[in-house]
Order: sequence, then structure tokens, then C-alpha cells
Amino acid sequence: MLVGIIGKTNVGKSTFFSAATLLNVPIGNYPFTTINPNIGIGYFRTKCVCKELGVKDNPTTSICLDGIRLIPVKLMDVAGLVPGASSGRGLGNKFLDDLRQADALIHVVDTAGATDIEGRPVAPGSHDPLEDIQFVENELDLWFQNILKSDWQRICKVGESNLESSINQLQQKLSGLSITRTNIYKAIEDCGLLNKKFSSWSDQNIMMFVRRLRELSKPIVVAANKIDLFPAALNYEKIKSTGRPCIPCSAESELVLRRASEKRLIEYVPGDSDFKIISSQLNEQQKKALELIRDRVLRKWGNTGVQEVINFTFKEMLQLITVYPVEDENSLSDKKGNVLPEAYLIKRGSTAKDLAYKIHSDLGEGFLYAIDVKRNMRIGADHILSDGDIIKIVSTKARG
Repeated sequence: MLVGIIGKTNVGKSTFFSAATLLNVPIGNYPFTTINPNIGIGYFRTKCVCKELGVKDNPTTSICLDGIRLIPVKLMDVAGLVPGASSGRGLGNKFLDDLRQADALIHVVDTAGATDIEGRPVAPGSHDPLEDIQFVENELDLWFQNILKSDWQRICKVGESNLESSINQLQQKLSGLSITRTNIYKAIEDCGLLNKKFSSWSDQNIMMFVRRLRELSKPIVVAANKIDLFPAALNYEKIKSTGRPCIPCSAESELVLRRASEKRLIEYVPGDSDFKIISSQLNEQQKKALELIRDRVLRKWGNTGVQEVINFTFKEMLQLITVYPVEDENSLSDKKGNVLPEAYLIKRGSTAKDLAYKIHSDLGEGFLYAIDVKRNMRIGADHILSDGDIIKIVSTKARG
């Protein structure tokens, strides 16, 4: 799955992306620093089953740090958004086109209110960040609406006979936006439009539908950035009171900690509530900077928020769980002897056969049964998997 990192210019969006992926992307205090989308690998953090089972693992496709499993996830940083993007203003068309394949969105917001609606620096507290959230949501809704209305008459005509035909037409029109048939049906149902022919939908009905469709197909979590600056804490509470998923964060603090950890100056795992200085090479200025992060961010908010935003996006919004496929249920290993070699993120509600197909199509096609290793029991194709399961797939076909 792909998660897009969005927001207006100059709010710390690229800093958030760099902190999450440690990629060196352009970071600047001017509009459109990011033009082409940056694709990088972040990590989903979860408790590894190795501690529970008392084994020493050696992952091949993820990382385990003393019982903390970090599973690779794909993140995309796109060009900054400005009002009017859906009409082509700024880099609007490119920005929106880059988001077509995103399954969820992280909206980085300057919670300190230190940038105006266009992303220009202003005095902290002089801009309401809630306006940024509303304008971004509105631009996304207008984007969906423009795509839909460009072919609305034909959709109405072809799908006039029944609801199924209408949904087929909508799915075809929106197929490039990672929108599922389930998303479309649920949006129609939630808007109370199941019994209305498309040709009778008003402009208000269409906007209500695309808004709900956007919420379902591209859910958004707000990363309340610059939380260590005044009056970010007050604005964070204001955003949270609207019911939107919102997590306080300091991307700049996370980037400092990640880079210091990379250089072996400190001991720090993304998402930790503290760090440990392990190098004597730090000068007084560096020590002071780290202490400020500890006092103003870690002690007050529990962590920098960057890892928490990523975890929330994949676990809560995309409803993913972690399962550990193995080939030898006794040694918990693959054929090469790697213990707990892989950790897969799969949709909550997935079955054993779904996992088999995710590992390799041959395993799915030849699926016989699976073994729930923790419970030492055989399970069938339709068995619903749980978070933290260790599963062996038994198939007539070998994994390719």
C-alpha cells in the first residue's frame, strides 16, 4: 500500500518525509521545494513475537531491534498544495495526479499557525491551521467532482437501467484513483442515494457523494506538526475537537534524532519516548539541542509523533495487522534457517488463503491448509487471521 504525505508549502512536509525515511530530499523555506514526488520507505513499528516466544530472530525483509519489529512501508511526498489546485493553480494538477494511487493520506499541518494559506511565513499564531485542513479537503473533493462530472451524462445514460450498471460505470470512471466497488457502494449508501437514479442527483448530491467517497478511499490523518512551538498545543486541541484523526508531532525533532542515531551519537529507535547519548563526540551545542527535544517534545508529548502518525495510518486507517509466515513450524524458520524471516502487513479480516496468495500466487492456487503455529492447530482456507499470528502454508505448489 502507498501512503501520500500532503499539505501546503512550507509546513514541514518534506522534513516529515525525510525523518520517516532518512532520504535526503530538498527541504527549503520557499514554495514548491518538492516538484516531483519523492518515494521512500518508512517503517511500521510493532511488538515482535520473538520476545513472546523467547527466540532470537533474524529477519530478512524487515528489522527487529530488541523485540521491536520495523516493517517497511511505502511513503510518497508530493508537491505542496495551494487553494485552487483543483483548477490547476500552482502545481495543482500534478499534485493531484500524483495522489491517484495513494491508499491513505498524511496531512502535515503547521499547527503553530506560522504560515499563511499560501505557505508564506507569518508570525506564529496569526493563521488558523483549521483553514488549511478544510481547504485541502475541499480541493480533494473538487478534484473527485471534476473527474466525475467530466463524463456524468454518459454515466447516467449507460447506468440508467439499474444500480449495478451505474456502479459499474462509476468504478470504470474512477478506476485510476484506487477506488474500489465497495467504496462506491458504501458512499452511495451513506449518502442515502441508493434509491435515486444518477440522473436525478443534484449538484449537492454529487458533492456529498464525492466527499464521502474521498473519506472512504483516501482517509486522512492530520500530523499536527511544529507542536513544540506556541500556540501549537492550543490549535491541536481545536483540530482534535472537530473529530478528525489528529496526532501531535515535531518532524524536525525526529529528523535530528534519526540522524544522530544514524551517526551512532545516540541510541534511539523511531517511536521511542527517549534517547540515550552513547558518544563522547557531542559538543555542548549539540547536547543542548538534544535536551531541548527531550524537554519540549519527548517529555511533554511522549514521542515526536512521526512514528505514531505512520503507525496510526497503517493500523487504524488502513486496518492492517501483522502476520509472520514460516516454512518450518518447529524452528519458526524459512528453508535457509532464518527465524521469523518475514512480517507481512495484511488487511484485517484476511484469511489464511489470502495470506497464501500474498506470499506467492502459486501457494494460493495450490492451497491445502495452513498451520496456526502458536496454537499448534490446522486451519482452513477461510480461517480469519489475527494480529501476531505465525502461519505455515501447506500447498500442492511450491513457492516460486
